[in-house]
Amino acid sequence: MMLGLLLARAGIDVTVMEKHADFLRDFRGDTVHASTLRLLDELGLGAQFAALPHRMIEGVNATIQDTTLHIDLRRLPGPHKHIALVPQWDFLELLATAARREPTFRLLRSTEVLGLTRSGGKVTGVRYRDADGVEKQMHAHLTVACDGRSSILRQDAGLATRNFGAPMDVWWFRLPRHADDLHGLNGVFQFGHGCALIDRGDYFQIAYLIRKGADAAMREEGIESLRREITELVPWLADRVDQLASFDDVKLLDVQLNRLRRWYADGLLLIGDAAHAMSPIGGVGINLAVADAVAAARILAGPLRTHSVTRRRLAAVQARRWLPAAIIQRVQRTVQDRAIAVAIGNPEGLREAPRAVVLANRFPALRAIAAYGVAIGPLPEHAPDYARR
Repeated sequence: MMLGLLLARAGIDVTVMEKHADFLRDFRGDTVHASTLRLLDELGLGAQFAALPHRMIEGVNATIQDTTLHIDLRRLPGPHKHIALVPQWDFLELLATAARREPTFRLLRSTEVLGLTRSGGKVTGVRYRDADGVEKQMHAHLTVACDGRSSILRQDAGLATRNFGAPMDVWWFRLPRHADDLHGLNGVFQFGHGCALIDRGDYFQIAYLIRKGADAAMREEGIESLRREITELVPWLADRVDQLASFDDVKLLDVQLNRLRRWYADGLLLIGDAAHAMSPIGGVGINLAVADAVAAARILAGPLRTHSVTRRRLAAVQARRWLPAAIIQRVQRTVQDRAIAVAIGNPEGLREAPRAVVLANRFPALRAIAAYGVAIGPLPEHAPDYARR
C-alpha cells in the first residue's frame, strides 16, 4: 500500500490487489516505529495518523530471571520519541485513502493473485481471481510481490530462500487490562517460558512463546494448562485468565526467519516479508517492509515512467535494503539462540539473565543503542521529494 501510494504520487499507473474485501482482520504487526512516523510526516499524513486511535509507547521493559531491563525511547533523535500502537486496518485504510486521491492509483479488493504470467522468460504480470470469481490476467511492466512470508509469487518464481530457523512459535491472545496495570511493551522470561504483553488500552495483546512445532500437542492438554502457565509466569494475571474460554481464542503465529538470496527476476521484485521474513522480536517487520517500499519507489519511479526497468535497477533495490534486513535478522537470530531457545527449551529455563542484559543495565549507552535499533533501525528511508506534501 505504501509503495502504491508513492508510485501514484510519481504519476505512475499502479494497481494494488487485496485478497480480502476490507482490512478488518486480526493483524499481528501493529507497531509503527519512529522511522515510519517520521515518513508519514514527510508525506503530509502525520496529522491524519495522529487522529487514529492509538497508544504511544515510550519505553520497553523486559524481566529475565528476575533481572529487569528498561529501554527508554524518550531520548531518540527527531520529533517522535516513541512507538505507536495502532490497529493495522486503520493504518492501511489511511494509506489507501491518501492513495485514492491520486488519479493513477487503483485498489482492487476481493482480488486474489494466483500466480505470475510470463513471456520469453520475463514476468509480464499476474493471474488473478476477481471479486466475481472470474480468473483473469493483468499485464504490468513491473510486478511487485508484497504478499508476505507465504508469498504465492515467490513460490511461483522459484527463487532460492536461505532459512535461518526459529526455536519458537507464538500464541497470540487477548486478556483484559486494568487501569493500574503495566503500560507500554513488557516482556517476561523465566520458569522455562516467556511472553510479551502489549498495552492496547483496555486489553493486553499477549504473545506467548512455545517451542517450535509444539502447537498441536500443547492444545491437546486443554486451555486450563495455558491458564496455569500464564498464572505461573505473570501471577497478577490470575484474576482474568478465565477470559480464555477455549483455544479458539488463541491464534498461532508460525515464526519464520529467512531471506531470499535474490529479490528479483526480470519484471518481478519482492519486498517486505516476501523477500525477508522477520521474527516478531522487536516488532520491526512492518517498518522494514515500509522502508523497502520507500527505497523501491525512489529507485524505480524514473525507470517506470519510461518503461525501462532493468534487472540492474531491481538489483539496486536489493543492494539498498539487503544490509538493514541482514543486520536485524542477525540480531534476531542472536536473541533467539542465546535467550529464547534457552528460556523455553528446558524446564528450568534461564538460570540467570543473559550477559547482554547485565551489560546493558550497567552501561546506559548500550540501552540507547538498543532504543535506536528498535525504533529507527539501520538505514531508515526518507520520502522521495516528488511524494512529499
